[in-house]
Amino acid sequence: MTSTDVTRQPTDAERFNHILQAQRTAYLRDGAPSLAARRSDLTRFKAALITRRGAIEEAINADFGHRSRHETALMEIVGVVQGIDYLQRNLRRFMRPTRRHIDLPLRFGSNRIEYQPLGVVGVISPWNYPVNLSLMPVVTAIAAGNRVMLKPSKLTPATNAVLASMLSELFPPEQVTIVSGDGSAFSSLPFDHLVFTGSTEVGRAVMKAASDNLVPVTLELGGKSPTIVAKGHVRDQAVSDIVFGKLLSGGQTCIATDYALVHESEIDAFIASYDRLVKAAYPDGPTSDDYTSIIDDKQYKILTDLVDDARAHGARIIEVGHRPGDAARRPHTLAPTVVLGVTDDMRIAHEEIFGPTLPIFGYRDIDDAINYVNARPRPLALYYFGDDGPDRRKEVLNRTTSGNVTIMHVVQDDLPYGGVGASGMGKYHGIEGFRTLSHPKGIYVQARWNATRLLYAPFGKRTEALLNFSLR
Repeated sequence: MTSTDVTRQPTDAERFNHILQAQRTAYLRDGAPSLAARRSDLTRFKAALITRRGAIEEAINADFGHRSRHETALMEIVGVVQGIDYLQRNLRRFMRPTRRHIDLPLRFGSNRIEYQPLGVVGVISPWNYPVNLSLMPVVTAIAAGNRVMLKPSKLTPATNAVLASMLSELFPPEQVTIVSGDGSAFSSLPFDHLVFTGSTEVGRAVMKAASDNLVPVTLELGGKSPTIVAKGHVRDQAVSDIVFGKLLSGGQTCIATDYALVHESEIDAFIASYDRLVKAAYPDGPTSDDYTSIIDDKQYKILTDLVDDARAHGARIIEVGHRPGDAARRPHTLAPTVVLGVTDDMRIAHEEIFGPTLPIFGYRDIDDAINYVNARPRPLALYYFGDDGPDRRKEVLNRTTSGNVTIMHVVQDDLPYGGVGASGMGKYHGIEGFRTLSHPKGIYVQARWNATRLLYAPFGKRTEALLNFSLR
């Protein structure tokens, strides 16, 4: 009788944990990297990314079915390169210890904060911007002196292959590595910090899994981001900005306008302007080279089901732009669409759209618009178009709460990026990103003479006098 030895393959959880332990061991062995080492890593990272521009553009185009190479270069590569440049310029300042106030009785000593790497950071990234949303947390973690494990979305295999090749050439696996496999197992690892970008539903599951090991999380989620167009401001400049933000990457942008609030007397004018400016932006309609397809058939069906549900409940569906019917000629491609007459019994009123479909709601006055926004979960982004003075703009900003304001906020290197409430927690980008992935260690250096010793036991009149002085 013969027997065949079967070698058991490690589970994803075992494989991930092995990598995590190797990275943690390397961190404990080598300690925090120097400023020069971090800058060197960032410099090589930037060069490798620029060198692979063509490969990244081709890979993302393959993963989406169609995506403009200019759109990819602008929103994926330029964003990360500029983020690296920002970190390079400011890293010495970020790493520098900061002095802190010290109370009078301890004045002969000193207080300071030192920013220490956390250790090993896990990053879970989504499919919609598979380079930017993967690599910005990675380069920020590197700048903060950490080791990194990256788990990108399985929906972008071609892009993941390019990233895996690049990272393996730049770093040993005990410093930075990319993995694939079970997301739940990855979320359950005892990281020193976990960054997740994706849907609110999955974010809840990630946070729950991370809580078993008390892992702090940064959650960059989504939500229904509103655009408020002030009365009298349905103008080409404003509507063109809305077209750009809504249809960028086929609407598959977490901070894209989800719905527009337009004064009830100007809805027809808004639709006419939106249609005309969509035609100008995409002269060949939904088959234009610059117009992006939906990532896959599953996401395509989610979007068409939202529109079908709205139509079944009485909404008016209007396809805009040149030859919207041509969308059927390209796989999982949707024509730009506006939806009127949306009511609360429609799914499109509550679910994040993540596509080129724009519901339009009429409002009577600015209070009506603000109240509509505030009656819903806090969004990741909010947009306001109006030239009715800083007081009105300030009123909108003060009376609403959103993670960010305007779509180009995300490319401002010195501003934090993140959500609030159901749209997320924690921040990255800017100094906030560096500090999110660092431990602010408070250090008190005690002087030879220390008034606190006057409070040591045994207690007596001197103690009482000092307490009375402190509590005056």
